[in-house]
Amino acid sequence: MSARFAEKVILITGATSGMGRAAAERVAAEGAKVVLAARGKEAGDALVARLRAAGGEATFVPADVTVEAEVAELVRQAVSRYGRLDGVFNNVGAATAVGAVTGVDGDAWNAELALNLSSVFYGLKHQIPALRASGGGAIVNNASVAAVTGQATMAAYSAAKHGVVGLTRSAALETAAAGVRVNALITGGVDTPLLRANMGPTPEESLRAAEAMHPVGRIAQPEEVAALAAFLLSDEAKFITGAALAIDGGMTAA
Repeated sequence: MSARFAEKVILITGATSGMGRAAAERVAAEGAKVVLAARGKEAGDALVARLRAAGGEATFVPADVTVEAEVAELVRQAVSRYGRLDGVFNNVGAATAVGAVTGVDGDAWNAELALNLSSVFYGLKHQIPALRASGGGAIVNNASVAAVTGQATMAAYSAAKHGVVGLTRSAALETAAAGVRVNALITGGVDTPLLRANMGPTPEESLRAAEAMHPVGRIAQPEEVAALAAFLLSDEAKFITGAALAIDGGMTAA
């Protein structure tokens, strides 16, 4: 595999599972020094050991990205450890406030926005100055097909992900002249532990239903999303900013 991230420092949130883990493995294999962030220290330390055993360089910083002070400290530790920051994959998110608009509790609504939208805002607020100080770089925000479509019984999630795209585009305009690029992924169904955990009492039936929603007839593997995220983080994508790129098996085309 190429070394297109040699000497680059890449920060990944939600790094210990699913798409975050796959992205960490991808950029580490291509020479990046990877800063892994998640809540679970045991899983973080295990992934650091795995990446180092494969010849990569990584460090883990436990962080709750819904808390601005912890996001600021995460960025500070990344720069303190490696001297710079070149790229970020903001990858935290989940649908937690499920139900009709008329039935969603206000606290659940606020928690959903904190997890899926405010976390990205806190990230951009503190990541952008670090990227500027390094001479530029790239941020990839993981959104969802829910960012460009309505989702019945998932209004809070859809609203938050729509917000991620708007935030991405606004930040991209503010930072373009400084050499900082900001893009979003419009992801369809991805075969992650979180998706599997939410499949309910009939997981095989739920999986077939999820696959049928995608014109290509299947859901994505985390490594496929990681490949696109890595491309957007690389200099190969240096003319791409403010974009919301679909990796959804044709869902939004339909």
